[in-house]
Amino acid sequence: MDSMNLPYELEVGLRYTRAGRSSRSNRFISFISGVSMLGIALGVAALIIVLSVMNGFQKEVRDRMLSVVSHIEVFAPGGQALADAQRTLAEVKQHPQVIGAAPFIAAQALVARGEDMKGAIIRGIDPALEPAVTDVAKNATAESLQGLKSLQSGEFGIVLGVELARNLGVRVGDKVTLVAPGGQVTPAGVVPRLKQMTVVGTFDSGHYEYDATLAMVHVDDAAKLFRLEGPTGVRVKLKDLHEARTVGSELAIKLSGGEVVRDWTRQNRTWFAAVQLEKRMMFIILTLIVAVAAFNLISTLVMTVQDKRADIAILRTLGASPVSIMKIFVVQGALVGVIGTFLGLALGLLVAFNIDVIVPFLEQVFRASFLPRDVYLISQMPSDPQWADIAPVALISLILAFAATLYPSWRASRVNPAEALRYE
Repeated sequence: MDSMNLPYELEVGLRYTRAGRSSRSNRFISFISGVSMLGIALGVAALIIVLSVMNGFQKEVRDRMLSVVSHIEVFAPGGQALADAQRTLAEVKQHPQVIGAAPFIAAQALVARGEDMKGAIIRGIDPALEPAVTDVAKNATAESLQGLKSLQSGEFGIVLGVELARNLGVRVGDKVTLVAPGGQVTPAGVVPRLKQMTVVGTFDSGHYEYDATLAMVHVDDAAKLFRLEGPTGVRVKLKDLHEARTVGSELAIKLSGGEVVRDWTRQNRTWFAAVQLEKRMMFIILTLIVAVAAFNLISTLVMTVQDKRADIAILRTLGASPVSIMKIFVVQGALVGVIGTFLGLALGLLVAFNIDVIVPFLEQVFRASFLPRDVYLISQMPSDPQWADIAPVALISLILAFAATLYPSWRASRVNPAEALRYE
């Protein structure tokens, strides 16, 4: 055989795959083969799309979360003021990974306007240093950015999350009442501590939970409201957010005041763990779909072997070995798996990279919202295809398709030429 020609096993396998539509049985086998190929393609595409959407969802929520939440928080135990805020700030800034640090006060209170009252997380910030630790100011509108700059010490202004402001029905310039925990003891009994605040701005982080519960005031005003002697902690921004856990451990050892260090992965640990678990389960479930489609090849190849018994017998009498017969049918089944896998890759990547166009179109057609913000935290379907997910999907699909060819190919190699040709 000329070296430029294909091995005859590959040549016969390719011929069996693309030919043989003359008889009714061959047309049926070709149909089953096509269904198997389509099943593999749809399974692979579904896996890629689902994993890409889950990656995008996790990245989008994480980025929006970190536009409000700092990478690391250093705070005094029990919500008390730091013993020496300036010293803590200086020690934190000495770490090479730290690119920004700012003092803050964190407390809970009620924000009321008229008969409407909402629970809120009150964050006392230094407006000059806040842009160094979060992206709220960077992503703010002109009105919101002006609101952050309007937080002046002693003026008791407040910046509300856009959803919190909408729930209270307030706009910039309106007055709200802040009800702080721990009342004042008077001859008439314990009276809640109330303070009228002026709404100087709103912010929209894109994360519903924070937009509906967070309010910011000047750190000096927060200290007066909650009767603290200074900031309760320091918020930190890093060069690489993925190093937060390592840097947090190093800061916990380095800080001399016994402060508690908490990084962003621990603040939302249960949520991220739940997303990772869902991603693993979806991978397993959709891989089973690919497996079902791949093992449809078994029935296809078994029927092909039965239909080609005479051809196998002739090849055997011409000197073909059982291994060569196996190779012929492995080629036929593997080709279906390869074509199905690459069709699935193409379809999955096409949808994954264009999901920001496809989903709004479907929402418009069906007049439905697939991602309500108050449930899923974000309102747009994100997608982040990653080769770390795509490569294993393609590899598993090919392995399953190849494994499905082994038994029928072995059966073909065991065909007895004399028995097969007896009734031909």
